[in-house]
Amino acid sequence: MAADLSQIVKAYDVRGVVPDQWDESLAGLFGAAFAEVTGAAAIVVGHDMRPSSPALSRAFARGAADRGVDVTEIGLCSTDQLYYASGALNLPGAMFTASHNPAQYNGIKMCRAGAAPVGQDTGLTQIRELAERWLESGAPEPVAEPGTLTTRETLEDYAAHLRSLVDLTSIRPLKVVVDAGNGMGGHTVPTVFAGLPLTLVPMYFELDGTFPNHEANPLDPANIVDLQKRVPAEGADLGIAFDGDADRCFVVDQNGDPVSPSAITALVAARELARNGGKGTVIHNLITSRTVPEVVRENGGTPARTRVGHSFIKAEMARSGAIFGGEHSAHYYFKDFWNADTGMLAALHVLAALGGQDGPLSGLVAQYDRYAGSGEINSTVADQTARLAAIRAAYEGRPGITLDDLDGLTVSAADWWFNVRPSNTEPLLRLNAEAKDEPTMTKIRDEALAIIRS
Repeated sequence: MAADLSQIVKAYDVRGVVPDQWDESLAGLFGAAFAEVTGAAAIVVGHDMRPSSPALSRAFARGAADRGVDVTEIGLCSTDQLYYASGALNLPGAMFTASHNPAQYNGIKMCRAGAAPVGQDTGLTQIRELAERWLESGAPEPVAEPGTLTTRETLEDYAAHLRSLVDLTSIRPLKVVVDAGNGMGGHTVPTVFAGLPLTLVPMYFELDGTFPNHEANPLDPANIVDLQKRVPAEGADLGIAFDGDADRCFVVDQNGDPVSPSAITALVAARELARNGGKGTVIHNLITSRTVPEVVRENGGTPARTRVGHSFIKAEMARSGAIFGGEHSAHYYFKDFWNADTGMLAALHVLAALGGQDGPLSGLVAQYDRYAGSGEINSTVADQTARLAAIRAAYEGRPGITLDDLDGLTVSAADWWFNVRPSNTEPLLRLNAEAKDEPTMTKIRDEALAIIRS
């Protein structure tokens, strides 16, 4: 096919519409290129429940095998289950998923051995260049001794590894509603939760990559409405929603009220620090709540602030030896999980924390919800650079205000802050604001939006 790889090879992964933008023939070229760039003798490959995933995954595996690489196919899995396999087997890996994107999309998340990320600066550019060259000249001839394709079950081992990191055996019985959104949580949750003192109320566990009930993106409030209604209706202690490839989790309390990912980050950070003797570095990106670094310091740890994006978090995790990292997008990273992100492990921490005390989840997370936040607000602008310059001019030099350029522009005062970041792919500026109380946050948010949209 005539494919424009600049449209589907993103900063961190491959993602596009099937078969319009890519297909099995291109998946085979990506497999061959992945084999060449990693130089691996063996790799592991898995896929989600999308209709196009099995064939794309198999084509990738055959492309790699044609370069002499032995391929372990683990079949249906969540993205963090693929990371588990990459870590436990010490092999580079490829996961076929488009996460929360609509059904017609598919993609590849790739990693090196030990779940180390493959992104634009760590191999993805070279993979794209090789695939582009072969698109023009034809695929390379298979090597004289092609690699083997073997299948392997990893779900039980993945579940056992997660349960070894969080002790849930002595918690009080809990009733939990889980909305899998017809994604891979429906595959992993029953095995991970098996034998725990939990009454599971499943929602949309049927694997269906056409997403018949709602998009599998729990960060969009429209997609957790069903969960919010079901939790109080069931008299459940909490609700958990997973995205399509089940590497992110979102939590609602016993009333169906959302718990912010920043509060979950702070809660898990406190638990991980306690597990590590009150010592360790915890990573948070610059638009998580100020609660996170405060809680980290209160529990003896060292907070480290990064840019938004999993490649920055993972790089800083590796550089600093951090024990945990969290993002506003409900991605949670663990040193004991090869620095990779796993929503399931974060969910187990929440269950352990809730079940280890007698109060409701709303009371437990109140201590981790200290500020009023705006959430992310997108504005379409004609000139991102000019609007950022206008914000800088408006605030620079004001008493008690500091500015920094770690990621976009962050403007901070004693009791509030806001960050404005340009989108890499669209003519948007993204605003996040936080303050000590709702009126202050509203004032700061509206001031910044007036400049952005002027």
